[in-house]
Amino acid sequence: MIEADVVVVGAGPAGIAAATTAAHKGCSVVVVDDNASAGGQIWRDAVSSANGKSDSKKARAFAEFHQSGARLLAGRKVFDAPQPRVLRTIAEGSAGPGESLAWRRMIIATGARERFLPFPGWTLPGVVGAGGLQALARSGFPVKGKRIVVAGTGPLLLAVAFHLQQKGAKIVTIAEQAQVARLMGLAIKLWSHPAKGLQGIGYRAALGRVGYRTGCWVASAVGAEKVNSVQLTDGKRTWTESCDLLACGFHLVPNTELALLLGCKLDGDNVHVDGDQKTSVSDVYCAGEPTGIAGLDAALAQGQIAGLSAAGEERIPPGLRARRDREGDFGRAMDRAFALRPELFSLAANDTIVCRCEDVRYAELAGWRSWTEAKLQTRCGMGACQGRVCGPAVEALFGWKNLSIRPPLYPVLTSALCDHDEIRVIQESL
Repeated sequence: MIEADVVVVGAGPAGIAAATTAAHKGCSVVVVDDNASAGGQIWRDAVSSANGKSDSKKARAFAEFHQSGARLLAGRKVFDAPQPRVLRTIAEGSAGPGESLAWRRMIIATGARERFLPFPGWTLPGVVGAGGLQALARSGFPVKGKRIVVAGTGPLLLAVAFHLQQKGAKIVTIAEQAQVARLMGLAIKLWSHPAKGLQGIGYRAALGRVGYRTGCWVASAVGAEKVNSVQLTDGKRTWTESCDLLACGFHLVPNTELALLLGCKLDGDNVHVDGDQKTSVSDVYCAGEPTGIAGLDAALAQGQIAGLSAAGEERIPPGLRARRDREGDFGRAMDRAFALRPELFSLAANDTIVCRCEDVRYAELAGWRSWTEAKLQTRCGMGACQGRVCGPAVEALFGWKNLSIRPPLYPVLTSALCDHDEIRVIQESL
């Protein structure tokens, strides 16, 4: 049993900010994250700014985090909350019973994941999530000289294209499904967020003559053993772009599974929090993308507020609240700008796989009334990802929500559910 005043789940920017702030206020802090190191998706190793310089904001945050005294438990997944104020974690590859974390206050900073929508050919080798391919490239996956189509929606597309080009890839085109009129509304909003505007301009300038098409989306990926071309459409005409890889993602989905397991209330798809980042569950706080997709600066501000609140601080600096609210307003503007067009929900053919883990096709799902029925009859959402990939897809296609969040949150060995004495008895009986 590991005990702490504050346990932070997630070591992305929000989690780092929350942990650092709470530790500086004298709390014992433990941070648990399923990655091998802190940083989350946005602050992985080798992240640089659009001009190629080191990211000073990241460097400063990491330095303060490491000096704060907060303890990082990396490479561990939280899979259960077996009793009040206790979490269970398991290390990657471990065959033991895992660890128990006892907390007085908890901060959920579990981030977000990419949204995928099924279309013909989306399961071909070489079709990868946009953020996923960026992460692979940062980890050493070779993209130099490869022709890549970047498609989907959201501000991530430009950043992904830029970083892939920096790694030597040839970006064929960028296909953004949002209409230019919606993007203009977001562009106007950028006047009050000059740093974001300059970052976007920097990405676009660095990409040079690479085409950025709005109101354009993937109709299908084509290939035999792997993708070799992509059919794009603007709703009026369809054309083919040859490629070696397709990086495709449709913005982000908040990771709310742990919050739901603990009984936290949601506002739509997001965890409900008050002005102090408190959830509906006593002594549980939430910061970053689970409360709404709003970007790095919102995550940092929310993390600091959550850290102060969890440490018992009653007075939150008004300037910090104002920054949090301003960034949240920008996040809502992004949601409006990158709202998914209805044509995307009719791309899947009858034989298109929707649930990749269990090979469930669209036609197998179309006749059921709810995801519960579909699960019972097809196993949709019952595979290794536990609905994290197909869940947002079936919600978009059929309007089904996953209302059943139960432990374990991730597939684990039976030994993770037992204590040491139980494991010894089992071993002795074999």
